[in-house]
Amino acid sequence: MLEILTQKLTSVFDKLKGKGKLSEGDVDEALRQVRLALLEADVNFKVVKELLSRVRGRALAAEVLNSLTPAQQVIKIVNEELIAILGGERSHLVGASMLAPTVQPSSMVLVVGLQGSGKTTTAVKLAVQLKQEGQSPLLVAADTRRPAAIEQLKLLGEQRNIPVYFDTLAQNENKVMPVSICLRALKKAKELASSWVIVDTQGRLHIDEAMMAELAEMKSTLQPSEVLLTVDAMTGQEAVKIAQEFHSRIGLTGLILTKMDGDARGGAALSIRFITGVPIKFLGTGEKVDALEPFYPDRLASRILGMGDILSFIERAEKNISPEQAKKWEKKVRTAGFDLEDFMDQIRQVRKMGPLGQLIETLALKQVQGYPYLSGDEGEKRLKKVEAIILSMTYEERHNPTIIDGSRRRRIARGSGTAPQDVNQLLNQFYEMRKLTKSLTRGKLPKNIMNMLAGGWHQSK
Repeated sequence: MLEILTQKLTSVFDKLKGKGKLSEGDVDEALRQVRLALLEADVNFKVVKELLSRVRGRALAAEVLNSLTPAQQVIKIVNEELIAILGGERSHLVGASMLAPTVQPSSMVLVVGLQGSGKTTTAVKLAVQLKQEGQSPLLVAADTRRPAAIEQLKLLGEQRNIPVYFDTLAQNENKVMPVSICLRALKKAKELASSWVIVDTQGRLHIDEAMMAELAEMKSTLQPSEVLLTVDAMTGQEAVKIAQEFHSRIGLTGLILTKMDGDARGGAALSIRFITGVPIKFLGTGEKVDALEPFYPDRLASRILGMGDILSFIERAEKNISPEQAKKWEKKVRTAGFDLEDFMDQIRQVRKMGPLGQLIETLALKQVQGYPYLSGDEGEKRLKKVEAIILSMTYEERHNPTIIDGSRRRRIARGSGTAPQDVNQLLNQFYEMRKLTKSLTRGKLPKNIMNMLAGGWHQSK
């Protein structure tokens, strides 16, 4: 996510840190490089101009230039102004709190957008998040125009045990108006005691008068609590134009940027809130139905500047690792009972949290010396290799790896399709990780922590 922009901005600020005391010329040159990086990332010119104007005005203040850490002060200012451009602080909201419920028995969300923007999948993602937070959502298939849209919604809903309301006549003959479908869906929601009704509306390949008239009628009749536009983040300025058009015609309450995991530039993410005035509420970060993140301006700004996003990582971990499992691991570590079976279990739990590349980016580990080998696809392959090696061991070997001698290593290597040196590296990594986790449970941080975490796996082929 936004890799290209992050790399360029990190490079600019690294040079600034190396200068020590800063002059006005140093600040202007750094901001010139920032401007180029933002424009190359397809950020709207008005946004770039406003951002840099604010930063320059604050960065050239005497208390900044004369401070002991002027470069750090400038970076802090850039971070604060990025947050403001992205919509300001919003960290007190969590998950579905991004949505505004109504006083009615069932709050309604209209998910709108063009075909191909991820509208149907996003509707399901919203329902999944609401369900995880104790709500009872009902999905409504109101897209009668796109072939298989109803079937797609039904299938995805069934996979997550979320009820889906659809009209059989609309599915077969395409004659039922979406407003009628939604009104009947509200009655169904009352029967099911659903707290949220999420409507997958009809899309088009382009914005047209009929589409806007239809959505305007739905909004007027149904009075939804939210009208959320899904826009493809990878389209950059085109996403901003689409959002402007939808907002001017029907009035949006929020935006969902989809395909953020594939957006290496960041033009839409940094432009759309400032230009449209509509808040970004969620980011789609993958194809899976749980790949939807609440949008926090401060967290995205931190990631853009290469500082990581530890809060999002913690939230993702809490969803995938139960407190009972964490306590079990802690007890085993404290009693020296942590073995290769537990090690493999941890790897599997980490992989449930999402693609390794995303996790590394979230924690900004790409910026840490010792982690260049942990690229997304390559890191996934190596985790699979670790799992294959452990699965090739006997029960006794997994629980007591000290018995693994040369002949056992050769047998394990043959069984896992690896080399004996790969088995050696895994065992070395395991012993170092066990030392590390034991130190952490005692509140100590080893001096060689980065080497321990690296574990020699960057040498593995």
